[in-house]
Amino acid sequence: MKPLKNISTIIISIVLATMLGCASTPKNKSTGEYLDDSVITMKIKASLLQEPSLKSAEIQVETFKGQVQLSGFVSIEAHRNKAIEVASKIKGVKTVINDMRIKDQ
Repeated sequence: MKPLKNISTIIISIVLATMLGCASTPKNKSTGEYLDDSVITMKIKASLLQEPSLKSAEIQVETFKGQVQLSGFVSIEAHRNKAIEVASKIKGVKTVINDMRIKDQ
C-alpha cells in the first residue's frame, strides 16, 4: 500500500506543478488565454476584411486577456468608429482600446 501512496503523491505533485506552470499572472498569459486571444484577434481581422469600407491592412489588432487594442490609420472618423464597432461585437472581447489615427489628407 505504501508504494501506491507514493505514486499517488508523485502524480498529484506533477499535476499541481503543471497547473501552476500554466497559470497566468497580471503581466503574462496562461496557455489558454494566449489561445483565446489569438482566436479573438483572428476573428476581428476576418471581420475587418469583410467590411468593405475599411482598409483592414492599415488597422493592426492586438489582444491581451480579452482587451483589444486597435492601432493604425484610417481615412475618416466613420471608419474608426466602424472598426471599433466590429471589434466590440466579437465574442470574448472585454474592452476595445482605440489607438487609431486619422490620416491627414
